Amino acid sequence: MNRFSREFFARDTLAVARDLLGARLVRMLDGQRLSGIIVECEAYIGQDDTACHASRGRTRRNEVMFGPPGHAYVYFTYGMHWMLNVVTEEDGFPAAVLLRAIQPTEGIDVMRALRQAKGKPRKDQELTSGPARLTQALAIDKALNGTDLVAGDALWLEPGNPFPDEMVASGPRIGVGYAAEKDRLAPWRFWVRGNPYVSR
Repeated sequence: MNRFSREFFARDTLAVARDLLGARLVRMLDGQRLSGIIVECEAYIGQDDTACHASRGRTRRNEVMFGPPGHAYVYFTYGMHWMLNVVTEEDGFPAAVLLRAIQPTEGIDVMRALRQAKGKPRKDQELTSGPARLTQALAIDKALNGTDLVAGDALWLEPGNPFPDEMVASGPRIGVGYAAEKDRLAPWRFWVRGNPYVSR
């Protein structure tokens, strides 16, 4: 099976985030493969980054971030949403990339079923166009926190077709108004220009 090696994740977080655009996120659910192409993500780097969960030190919640690279860091936010992150850099240094959006490619019918709201199917462009929608569509929750993305069989990432630089934009991260100005403005969000699945 073609998937990213541990070494891919054990690199500078900004480089990993940029290189994840165009990669394929795969979720194996009840024997069915669900997948999509990553079109938006954000980097969070170390305890000096006040937008990062690790800025307040090591806790039970963020423990996975301090562990070895290539694992999934899944956390609950706003009392209602799960978020999927990919741990980066060396073991002991807390850094990760939040996967914000994918363009669905496999298992779309299952994603639709998982994303139905009160019996009304959502538009396909709303299936995975945001970090909470992505986890809902792929049935990702606390049970997958700490999953090995290199050797696991429930969730992993595969190399895809990288997007050229002219198709990639970068800018400030979303929802980090609580952070210091330098971190609020850091251009650590990456997305594919014009892609309909990028979050709004």
